[in-house]
Amino acid sequence: MGQIALPFRSLPSHVEENQVPGEPPVKAVVLAEKKAKAVYPKSKHRWILGADTLVVIGERILGKPGDQEEVHAMLSLLSGKEHEVITGFCVLDPSGKVARAEAVTTLVKMKPLSEEEIKAYISTGEPFGKAGSYAIQGIGAFMVESISGSYTNVVGLPLCALIKSLLASGALKSFPL
Repeated sequence: MGQIALPFRSLPSHVEENQVPGEPPVKAVVLAEKKAKAVYPKSKHRWILGADTLVVIGERILGKPGDQEEVHAMLSLLSGKEHEVITGFCVLDPSGKVARAEAVTTLVKMKPLSEEEIKAYISTGEPFGKAGSYAIQGIGAFMVESISGSYTNVVGLPLCALIKSLLASGALKSFPL
């Protein structure tokens, strides 16, 4: 949001992310809505944005790794393959009602990774705290062979789709500000 000069305040939602059933795009939107509704009581009468990003390969959702072994396993799984990055977002109007909600999917193709590349990337510390164990906006960019779709979605928030939703819902009257 700072990249596009939209004023915002970040509030942690403390929503449990593992208890949501459904296909990944549905799950991402449901989690985004839960997060938005969880912080609404702290920011009543304001527009609220909740978002959740999932990294999906096949039927498996890759969360944030807990340790080096998980990072290694995730990067080995992604190596040489295409996966989806799905971000769901939900905009609540000032009354707390859902004004807009959607999921955006980007396809990401990773290059084949050598054991040395995986170990060296782990040693940077960057994969920790990142769904799928990589950051396209950082050192992890060396692994991304191609993308199809929104780059900012892979970073964490599909800004073009978000701005369209904010304009359509009336949260923004025009853009850029």
